Amino acid sequence: MTEKLYYEDSHLFDFTATVLKCEQDGEIWKTVLDRTAFFPEGGGQPGDRGVLGGVCVTDTHERGGEVIHYLSAPLAVGEKVSGSVDRELRLRRMQNHSGEHIFSGTAHRLFGCSNVGFHMGEDGMTLDFDREMDAGQILQIETLANEAVRDNLPVKVWYPSPDELAALDYRSKKELEGAVRIVEIPGVDCCACCAPHVERTGEIGVIKVQFFERHRGGIRLNLVCGMQALEDYRIRQQSVAEISALLSAKRHEVTQAVQRILQEKESMKEENAALKMELIAFKAAQVPETEGNICLFESIPDEIAERELVNLLMEKCGGLAAVFFPTADGGFRYIIGSRSMDLRKEAKAINIGIGGRGGGRPEMIQGSAGESEESIRSFLLNYNHRL
Repeated sequence: MTEKLYYEDSHLFDFTATVLKCEQDGEIWKTVLDRTAFFPEGGGQPGDRGVLGGVCVTDTHERGGEVIHYLSAPLAVGEKVSGSVDRELRLRRMQNHSGEHIFSGTAHRLFGCSNVGFHMGEDGMTLDFDREMDAGQILQIETLANEAVRDNLPVKVWYPSPDELAALDYRSKKELEGAVRIVEIPGVDCCACCAPHVERTGEIGVIKVQFFERHRGGIRLNLVCGMQALEDYRIRQQSVAEISALLSAKRHEVTQAVQRILQEKESMKEENAALKMELIAFKAAQVPETEGNICLFESIPDEIAERELVNLLMEKCGGLAAVFFPTADGGFRYIIGSRSMDLRKEAKAINIGIGGRGGGRPEMIQGSAGESEESIRSFLLNYNHRL
């Protein structure tokens, strides 16, 4: 059993220990010490990283009471070594984890929501709750959570006796056996947890919800605390500043400026659509009526306008109306329509003639063509449907 110094002092980052085991596993050396301040992965919190005996510790896990350190090089068994936990990383994770306890405990106390999923990543945390909450409820939880930070409450970590545990109202995601470690923030939360935490809530700093969404009958949200919340705020502030400059709007007015641009864009879109319809009506009007077929090559970057052009041309011919549109690879897309032919039956013969692929409904087919413009035009203008 490894002596777990992180339970004695969550703010202990430097220590000395004796190497008990060091076994190679591929490109890593799994190393066990008699004592360690490195917290192994557990409770949703990743394992600590740092330096041990001058060698990088890339991860830590616990197996059968032993804390296994993943090293990039070996250490000698029996050697006494110095260890140094990545202080900034540990403090950030403690800020986040303790902040999550406050948020989850407040959600449970106010709305009866249980945290059924927790993941701590490099950019923050994902929390899953078993009930839906609306924006107003989440804002209320967030506000009370930050008030708990402001009040700088003590964080009590203890192992209750079996009788004390039986009488204790605490949160836990699963049934626990043996000694249960309780992390308690008076009046805010009481939860079973194996991870190191801050000593007082003031260490956490701000607690901020980034976004939330419905998830499996409940809700999933992203939460950041402390230094990660500060970094997140800086990124968002920089984005708002850049948008403000691009829109020539004050920072607190960027939403209205974006709404105005979107409205202008929608108006321009409608005007553009109307102009395209006028253009294709003009193009169709220039094509003489015929008892035969019509074949045009056009560039109209709008699918609705393309189909409308074919519809207009179908009224001016006794056979088929085909319009081809150039593609980036040098070929063509096509739309072919007819009032007199069953184009679904004609599709195979047409595709063979134009080096194409495609199909569709009896009155209209679409696809691609690989032959030259001259070859396609010659084939279609002389095409007679199969009776």
